[in-house]
Amino acid sequence: MNKPVLPMSSLSVRLPTPDRRIETYRLAASRSFPAKLEGTLNRVAFSAAHVVADPLADTDPWLSAAVDWDRTIAFREHVWDLGLGVAEAMDTAQRGMGLDWPTSLELIQRSVKAAKAKGNALVFSGAGTDHLAVGDAKSLDDVIRAYEEQIAAVEKAGGRIILMASRALATLGRNADDYAKVYDRVLSQVREPVIIHWLGDMFDPALANYWGTSRLDTAMDIAVGIINANAATVDGVKVSLLDKQREIDMRRRLDKSVKMYTGDDFNYAELIAGDDKGFSHALLGIFDAIAPAASYALSRLTAGDAAGFHDVLGPTVPLSRHIFKAPTRFYKTGIVFMAYLNGHQDHFTMAGGQESTRSTLHLAELFRLADQAGLLANPELATRRMQTVLSTRGIEP
Repeated sequence: MNKPVLPMSSLSVRLPTPDRRIETYRLAASRSFPAKLEGTLNRVAFSAAHVVADPLADTDPWLSAAVDWDRTIAFREHVWDLGLGVAEAMDTAQRGMGLDWPTSLELIQRSVKAAKAKGNALVFSGAGTDHLAVGDAKSLDDVIRAYEEQIAAVEKAGGRIILMASRALATLGRNADDYAKVYDRVLSQVREPVIIHWLGDMFDPALANYWGTSRLDTAMDIAVGIINANAATVDGVKVSLLDKQREIDMRRRLDKSVKMYTGDDFNYAELIAGDDKGFSHALLGIFDAIAPAASYALSRLTAGDAAGFHDVLGPTVPLSRHIFKAPTRFYKTGIVFMAYLNGHQDHFTMAGGQESTRSTLHLAELFRLADQAGLLANPELATRRMQTVLSTRGIEP
């Protein structure tokens, strides 16, 4: 069953092209997705949610983050209404890339409180070692203590843990034994099973050689061994390597009690759909930008309508591949731009000034792809806002 398609739009906007022309782009037919999910889903799906900056705060954006707490929490309530969980204070929230640990902890505390008020909506929160400067980490025990400190803080707030990859561990860890020492020690202390996050260096260059090796096959062996040895305290694993076959291979090797959460923003549709040997759940940054479509697509999959699932989610993949194109770590700019186009915030301002990390051409192509996937909730508003951004960048209507 397809969602209704609205009549062809008469809206247009002048957009730049790669050959330095300005063309009139006419918007396509739009789609309409439910604002709330009725029922439950047969996949666990998290949106790694962004933070909304306060554009009127008197701060130095490169040095400190000012968060608009009301809009930030309101966005999470929007995600929960759609039946998705929130993966809090992760890289999509600019964790370690504009958002420091004290601000992240306040975000976690506020989000967990809001989730409880929402009827115990699903939220897991990132615990890592980012308050420990890499240069100050002298031993693996320093890394362990840093993990323990953040885990204790999240658990004190009533939160569930996503165990984030550690830049300090990536620097100090030399082999499987080093990683086993840290993860075994930390996982032996958690109150409830956690999600382990393996974030590739395309998302964060400081995480190169994670698991103690540059060889991905060896890294996979080490990760699977540690996870399966601690399966009782691991809810699942989020893999963000943008390599669908490695994810499939890994999920087939995991202990049967451990979920695979895809973090592959290039291939998520087919990984979530799965095959006769299994499927992936989802923990995705792109589910911030496409939450209504993701929720509806997953509801079709739950209803046994695989064609409907792919009909809705398939057209979002080109947009996601564009938002997450190299340098992948700048994907947050596209996520926040989508939130601005769709009315979840009144400005295109980011923590750390990261609205500047993508070009005008990039944003123009994002607009085209979002429109073609039916992801502009209010095309008139989106068109006005696209033109506002273009005008600030020297392209007049």
